[in-house]
Amino acid sequence: MAYQAGGERSVPRPVLERPEAQAYLRDYAALVEAVPFPSVVLDHRWDVVLANTAFASLFRGVGPHPTAMPGDNFLRFVLFHPDASTVLGEHESRWCLPMLAHFAAAVERHGHDHGLQAIRRDIAQDPIMEAAYRQGLPHWIRAVDEQVVARDGAVRPLLHPDPRWGATECRVVDETPRTLEEMGYTRLTLVLRELRRERPRTRVARRGAGHLRVVPATED
Repeated sequence: MAYQAGGERSVPRPVLERPEAQAYLRDYAALVEAVPFPSVVLDHRWDVVLANTAFASLFRGVGPHPTAMPGDNFLRFVLFHPDASTVLGEHESRWCLPMLAHFAAAVERHGHDHGLQAIRRDIAQDPIMEAAYRQGLPHWIRAVDEQVVARDGAVRPLLHPDPRWGATECRVVDETPRTLEEMGYTRLTLVLRELRRERPRTRVARRGAGHLRVVPATED
């Protein structure tokens, strides 16, 4: 695929890098494409630099959205796309809140980044998400196991559109080599796990913008 769903083999999104780095990314795209599990390379804003066909297949059923397509920015997809919960199981507690925690950490490191500031403004437009981010998130981080928040090694539920997988789980594996890290990129692979028991796939209603309800607003 291209860096958005529906294209050919994964092609790096254009970046202002030296020619050697571009050549590395082109070759690395072939490696990512060879992986059978959904795999994606992201920058510090969660913009998708490249992704493989398995990643596109996981999200093939989501509808169009002007700013939150999974092949454009994965954080925006998790937080703002009304179809996110049709693919990401236990969407609020297992995906939204960990991603908000990672976003908060990124804002601390790159507070003046225009892309992160734009995401922050969009969070502020949703009163429920804003309350979760400003008030509920610190309490939630203290209450849960570190592995729930961790980027590498976390096990999270998925609703795969391929019936061979259906309702399943994935382990998020950080596979970032040093060269990618020096470019400011992160590679994540969602290793699909075969469940030993049958679990019926439940129908999940699509939601609008104000959907994050797992963390109630709390008073400081």
